[in-house]
Amino acid sequence: MSSRHLPRRLRRLAVPAVLTLLLSAGCASAKETSPAASGDTKITIGFSAWPGWFPWQVAQEQGLFKKNGVDVELKYFDSYTDSLNALATGKIDANSQTLNDTLASVAGGAGQSIVLVNDNSTGNDQIIARPGISSPADLKGKTVAAEQGTVDHYLLLLALRKAGLTEADVKFQPLPTDAAAAAFVAGQVDAVGVFAPFTTTALKLKGSKAIATSADFPGAIPDHLVVTRDLIKDDAKGVQALVNTWFDTLAWMEGHREDAMKIMAAKGGVSVPDYESYDKGTTIFTLDQNRAAFSGDLAKQAKEISDFLVSTKLVDSPPPLDGLFAPQFVQAVQP
Repeated sequence: MSSRHLPRRLRRLAVPAVLTLLLSAGCASAKETSPAASGDTKITIGFSAWPGWFPWQVAQEQGLFKKNGVDVELKYFDSYTDSLNALATGKIDANSQTLNDTLASVAGGAGQSIVLVNDNSTGNDQIIARPGISSPADLKGKTVAAEQGTVDHYLLLLALRKAGLTEADVKFQPLPTDAAAAAFVAGQVDAVGVFAPFTTTALKLKGSKAIATSADFPGAIPDHLVVTRDLIKDDAKGVQALVNTWFDTLAWMEGHREDAMKIMAAKGGVSVPDYESYDKGTTIFTLDQNRAAFSGDLAKQAKEISDFLVSTKLVDSPPPLDGLFAPQFVQAVQP
């Protein structure tokens, strides 16, 4: 299947649905229904289609969870939003998700902690503009589409700020990511914020080009393994085993790259060449990079993203950051 057929599967969506679900259901249900907290020793991990999360499939197929003494049910979600909802309501114990979405869930009352940095987006998120627009500064007065509240909306604001502009200087058009890319190709907007594979769609407009990407803002779009705080309280040993498994997986992939790429491409429903093109825009974090991120970079990004969530009215007040980061697990990994 080519990337043109993937818009529903390779989506990192916005957070309003998660907030609504949290507010309506209440956070008490998460503790009551958490699989690990109920006495079941199996840990359920959610993940969806993003290059930085497909190594979990490698871990499962190579028996690396079992090697580390942890019983894991790996649950794949076609819809990323469904995975966010599942973690927020306690249907799973852990999930692969962005810092933006984790902060939004915490703002809604969810007890979640980040225990691992899977990756940073380093090019897969882009601001793409029509011919005649060569830099973010040229967006002043222009119409720009993006999915409100997503990491690409955030990327747009970062690019504008670097150019000395704000969202008030452009005509922002909130649209779902697939619709935003289509509107751009149809000439209905001047620029668009999208992530792979919608970047491929947007660049079909003749003469269009990326004028800013996540590579321009290192660390701005990190992806994580996030667990419920109940899981840390009830099974810290199991959480450590998950983190250990991740780094064992990266080591296995380094020595078996061809086999690993086949596993990950198959899970994503794409060819290996297609998968490799997306993989290039994602930087998988090493153990040293994880430790450095937990030592300061993540806290800085969390503050900036919190301000973004408040300014865009996705949350009413900044999410509490106490307990958000749990660095002890990457610190305990034996190199």
